[in-house]
Amino acid sequence: MKSSERSFARRIDLTSLQLFVAVCELGSIGRAAEREFIAASAVSKRLSDLETAVDTALLYRHSRGVTLTPAGESLLHHARTVLFGLERMQGELSEYADGVRGHVRMHANISAIFQFLPEDLGAFAREHSQIKIDLQEHLSSDVLHAVQEGAADLGICNIGMASAGGSPALQSRPYRSDRLMLVVPSGHTLSAQAAINFEEVLDWDIVGLHANSSISLAMRAAAAAAGRPLRQRIQVTGLDAMCRMIDNGLGVGLLPDRAFALMRGVGQLQAIPLTDAWAHRELRVVARDFDALPVTARLLVEHLAPHPGPAPVNQAPDTKIQSPT
Repeated sequence: MKSSERSFARRIDLTSLQLFVAVCELGSIGRAAEREFIAASAVSKRLSDLETAVDTALLYRHSRGVTLTPAGESLLHHARTVLFGLERMQGELSEYADGVRGHVRMHANISAIFQFLPEDLGAFAREHSQIKIDLQEHLSSDVLHAVQEGAADLGICNIGMASAGGSPALQSRPYRSDRLMLVVPSGHTLSAQAAINFEEVLDWDIVGLHANSSISLAMRAAAAAAGRPLRQRIQVTGLDAMCRMIDNGLGVGLLPDRAFALMRGVGQLQAIPLTDAWAHRELRVVARDFDALPVTARLLVEHLAPHPGPAPVNQAPDTKIQSPT
């Protein structure tokens, strides 16, 4: 290594890089300071020192927060690579420790969290009591972003409607499958049907989740393909709220089959299978690089692998997906 390269390496410290990444992710020195439990003035000083070390401006500072300069964009990419490499090193070294210790950062969508993860993570925690799991619920598109940006080690989501456009690729593996059902109040006009095509549902008001949820995106795409408007009058953030709205006659809605089975105590409701191909969905585990994960995260991935037996509907082998822009 040349002396100039050694000098540059000595001028850059990891804490400053971590704080720089935090500021970039949150768009604010103040919010980054709160998240990292450090004074805002100390964060500002470290950023100024970092700009001095690289001899160029990294951030545009304005009243609403900060934005990246072109040099800042470049440093952010390299800083994430450096920090990710350190996580990999920690993971490899942890294999030599006396017992596995550590934590796994996971983001997942509501379907995975409600239907499958409580049992799966509970069993994992009983087998590996020294490994802590940090789990956050997000929309599928946000789950992919979090994994791509290094904010989460693993993600679980429905990638079909969330991965359109963008690069580079993430890796994914099968987790579970579900099937969307039309949920209606008992005695509803549609309740006598054994199965139904979604186009028939477009005549009714719909109670849905967040507009960017994978189910809402799928409904909008199906309505557009049919050349019909989607009458989604009410949007809620939870499955229990959706069922209560439907039970009180405010519309019909789509729920995954197992979620409906778990929600049977909420109101007098009936579920009708959708015949559309897109109603069969696959939840997948996503990561930047499964082989490069820390040992704790790899243990969890192995635990979440589908159990032996008949393959879930539409299950595919390991694939690469494109992260959203």
